Amino acid sequence: MGIWNTVQKWQGKSVPPCSMIVAAAGSSCRMGGQDKLFAPLAGVPVLTRTLRAIDRAELVSEIVVAAQEERMEAVAALCAAAALHKKVKVVKGGASRTESVLAAALECDPRAELIAIHDGARPLVRPEMIDEMIRAGWQTQAAAPSTPVTDTVKVADDDRWVASTPDRSTLYAVQTPQVFQANILKAALQAALASGEPVTDDCAAVERLGKRVWLAEGDVENIKITTPVDLIIVEALLRQRERQPWGLLLRELRVQRRLPVRFSARRYPRRGCRWRRH
Repeated sequence: MGIWNTVQKWQGKSVPPCSMIVAAAGSSCRMGGQDKLFAPLAGVPVLTRTLRAIDRAELVSEIVVAAQEERMEAVAALCAAAALHKKVKVVKGGASRTESVLAAALECDPRAELIAIHDGARPLVRPEMIDEMIRAGWQTQAAAPSTPVTDTVKVADDDRWVASTPDRSTLYAVQTPQVFQANILKAALQAALASGEPVTDDCAAVERLGKRVWLAEGDVENIKITTPVDLIIVEALLRQRERQPWGLLLRELRVQRRLPVRFSARRYPRRGCRWRRH
């Protein structure tokens, strides 16, 4: 049976498969001339590791990669070499993240009720986390993983004088994958482009429609590679994982549903409950 004929059950709700967009059209401008997506991470390109993690997620039905036009051929070759099991499509990205994600969303399977967006430069995402976020997105219509901010954050004026200090207890650093109902995401991205106002992530576009976004528990290891220092940190974390083979085996068995996934329903709000605004 194909994945579209397979229905996962969670808390009495049918969780449909989800199309996954991989944002891979960035410029890597802070990497000192190195393309972060093709940078080797313990001998394997960053984007390859990201795609393989997504490929192991049970609720992902297809992968749509948004790439720069001049890199589409190289990205397609990388996808082929990764030997992925899921259907993969490479599409032309735009001048901004919003344009790229919208272009990919319009290429997703029209049967998809959910669309997730993940940064190509987050190679340490765990397949279990992807599936949990898809379940959260189905339950809440819009969800993103997050971690509490641990540094004190200052708001500064144009001359870099401190203007205010927000309450750190209300601040969260948002990660990917972010998961939305497909129609909400497409409408939000189209509205964001029409307004001409930049958005830094897909949640912000959805928020501008007046929709609420629920913040799920993220993973501190789900780091986005933005600078050369990030690459060093991620490689160190990856090597630490590889030194714990039993932990990797247990996670893989859970992905294959040979062991139960530890899951707390309290992580997700029930419909009608209040949730954190993002």
